[in-house]
Amino acid sequence: MKHKIEYLDTMEVEEIADLSETLVKVNRSAAVVKGGRRFSFSALSIVGNRDGLVGFGFGKARQVPSAIEKAAKDGRKHLQRVQVAEGGTIPHEITGRFCGSMIRLLPASPGTGIIACSSVRAVCEMAGITNILTKSYGSTNPINLVKATLAALAELRSSEQLSELRGVPLHR
Repeated sequence: MKHKIEYLDTMEVEEIADLSETLVKVNRSAAVVKGGRRFSFSALSIVGNRDGLVGFGFGKARQVPSAIEKAAKDGRKHLQRVQVAEGGTIPHEITGRFCGSMIRLLPASPGTGIIACSSVRAVCEMAGITNILTKSYGSTNPINLVKATLAALAELRSSEQLSELRGVPLHR
C-alpha cells in the first residue's frame, strides 16, 4: 500500500522556532578541468523538533558550510508529522522502500534505545522516537535509507486512526 508523503503547508511559529538539525553525510565530488580539479560538496541533513515533526534536506554548493546551510533550509521545507506511540516507540511494525534500500522498523519496549544505522538513527532522534529496532536491507546509501525511513514513518497509523478508517469501534 503506497501512501503519498504529505508535507506540512502551514505551521505555528513556535514549531518552526524549536527545530534542530543533524548532519548525516557530506559528500565531495570532483570535476577535472584544465587547471586541475574543481570540488563541489553535497550535504544531507535531518531537521526535526524531537516531538513528531521531521524532514530531510539535501544541498549542494562549492563550499561545505554553504552546502550544509542549503540542506538545513531544504529540510525545513519538507517537514512531515510522525505518529509516535506511548513509550517513545512506533505503533506497529512497518517496512519502507526507496530505490534499492529497504528498512524494517519494529516497535521496542522502553529502555531499548535506538538500534539503527547512523542515517536511520538521525531520523528517529529528530522525530522523537526513543525506542525502536531497525534492520536495513539492500543499498546502504544514506540518502535512500533516509527516504525509505521517512516513507515508512509516513505510513504509520495509530489504533484510533485505524478504527476510524474501518468504521469499527475500539474495544479496550
